[in-house]
Amino acid sequence: MKKLLTLVLLTFFFGSQAQQWPMELLTHPEKTGYRETSTYQHVMDVVNAAIKDSQYAHLISMGQSKEGKSIPVVVMANPKVTTPEEAKASGKPIIYIQGNIHSGEVEGKESLQILLREILKGDKANLLDNQILLFAPIYNTDSNDKLEQGRRPSQEDSPIEVGERPNSQGWDLNRDGIKAEGLETKALFQNIIVPWDPALFVDLHTTNGVWHGYSLTWAPSYHTAGEKAPFDYTWDNILPTVTDNVLEEDGIYLGPYGYFYERREGWPIKSIYTYNHHPRYLVNQFGLRNRMAILSEAFAHERLYQRMASTYAFVREILEYTNEHGNEMVAVNKKAEEDAIKLVMEQAGKVQKGVRFEMVPLPNPVKKYRAYNYLKTTNENGQERYLRSREIIELDNVTNYSAFNPTVSSTLPRGYIIPADMADIAAHLQILGVKVDTLTKNARATGEVFTATKLEKGQRPFEGHNMATVEGEFSSSNKRFKKGDFYVDLAQPLANLIFYMLEPQSDDGLLTWNFFDAYFEQNNIEEKPVEYPIFKYFDLK
Repeated sequence: MKKLLTLVLLTFFFGSQAQQWPMELLTHPEKTGYRETSTYQHVMDVVNAAIKDSQYAHLISMGQSKEGKSIPVVVMANPKVTTPEEAKASGKPIIYIQGNIHSGEVEGKESLQILLREILKGDKANLLDNQILLFAPIYNTDSNDKLEQGRRPSQEDSPIEVGERPNSQGWDLNRDGIKAEGLETKALFQNIIVPWDPALFVDLHTTNGVWHGYSLTWAPSYHTAGEKAPFDYTWDNILPTVTDNVLEEDGIYLGPYGYFYERREGWPIKSIYTYNHHPRYLVNQFGLRNRMAILSEAFAHERLYQRMASTYAFVREILEYTNEHGNEMVAVNKKAEEDAIKLVMEQAGKVQKGVRFEMVPLPNPVKKYRAYNYLKTTNENGQERYLRSREIIELDNVTNYSAFNPTVSSTLPRGYIIPADMADIAAHLQILGVKVDTLTKNARATGEVFTATKLEKGQRPFEGHNMATVEGEFSSSNKRFKKGDFYVDLAQPLANLIFYMLEPQSDDGLLTWNFFDAYFEQNNIEEKPVEYPIFKYFDLK
C-alpha cells in the first residue's frame, strides 16, 4: 500500500509540475506521458528557453562531438559569471553535474532540464546563493539520437526507445578517464575539469538491473592512492544527509551502490559488492584529483517517471547540501591537496602508495539493506533456485564490499623524467591538467629504474585495447638526462593521479592502456629485460 501511494504521489508530482510551465519549458517525457526521451534538439530547446532573459545563466560549449554537435554546459551563478576566472574570483564553490554519459540511461538528462528551469524560472534560485552550478545535461550528444527499442531490457521499454551506450567513436565514455580517446573526454578535461576545477562532480546513470530495494543507489569517488579526506567527507556527511532528506521530503529510498549474487551466496544474501576503483571511471578519478564526486544510479526496473523523480530529488538535495556546506567542502579538498604536496616534498623516496588494489569490506555493514525478497524453490532436476518475489524486505547487517586495499605498492618519488622523444606522453598528461616541464640544461637524477622482464597483454580487447601488465622490479639508479627531456615534479595538486598513471605496475596507468607497447616491442622485451622509459627520481640536480 505504501509503495502504491508513493507511485501515485510521484505521478502527481510530475503532473503538477507540468501544469505550471509553458510548453517550451516542458521536457519531452512530460509532453509524451514518459513514453519518449528527449532528443538532442529537444534538450537544446528547453535549455534555450530556460536561459532566455535569465540574469543568472550563461551557455558555453564544452566542445564538439565527432558528428559536430556542440556539448552544452549551462553556467549558473548569482551574480552571473561567464569564465572560470570570474567563477574563481567569486570565491564560491563550483559544482559540476553531468547527464547522459551513457545515452540509454536517460533520467539524468531529463532531471537536469527540470532543475534548470526551476532554478532559472522557478522557485529554486536560492540554490545560487552560495555556489556556482555547471549543468551538462547531454554529454554524449551523438549517441543520444540513435534511438532503438529494446537496448536496455532492464528498463522494460520505459521509455520505449533509447540511444546507444558508446559515443560515436565507439568508446564507453565512462571507461575513458585515463586514456582520454573520446572527443568528449578531451573536451571535458580541457574545457571543464581543468579550468573550472569543480569541488564536486556528480555523474548521473541508471543501474544495469540488480533487484535491490532502492529507487536510486549512490557511490563516492573510491579511495585508493589519493588522500582519504574527500572520500570520508562524501561518505560520512553528504550521502547520509542527502539520503535522509530525500526520504523525508519525497518518500524515496536511496542507498549504497552494490551488486549481490543470490545464486552464489544463497538467500538472504550476506554481502553487496561495488563496481570498481579504477580512475578510468570519471567519478573515481576525482579522488585522485583531491576533489569529491558522486555516482548516481537510478533503479533500472522502475518506470521513467519514477527514475526521473528519484534522480531529481537526489540532485536537488545534493545542491541544497552544497549550497549550505560548499565552503566546508572546498576546505576539505584544499587540505587534501596540501597534504598530497606535503607528502611529496617531505617523504619522497621514503613512503609507498598502492598501485594495485583488491576489494575489501568496509568496517561497518549496512544495518538495514533493502532488497526484493527471493523465494527458494527446486527445479525438475532437483537443483535449488531462487525466484524473485514482489515484496521488498530489509536484511540485517549486510557486509558492504566498497573499500580497496593495496596488493602492490610502490615508492612515492619526487617526480618523473620522460624522454624527449616521448612527447606524446607529456602531452597526454597535460590534457588531464598535469604540469609538465622541460629540462633547460643537462641534469643528474638519483632514484629508481624499473626493469621489465615480461609484458603480457589481455587476450580479449577491452575498449579497443588489449590491456597490458608488466613483470619486473625496481632498482636504485643514478642517471644523467639531457636538455629537452621532460620532467614532472610531483609537488603539484595532481600528484596522486600522476603517480597512478606513470607507475609501471599500476592497474590503470598509461602502461595498462598500451601507451608503452611499441617501446617495449621495439626493444625486444620477449628476448631480454627492458628498462621502463619513465625514470622516477628522488633528487634532480
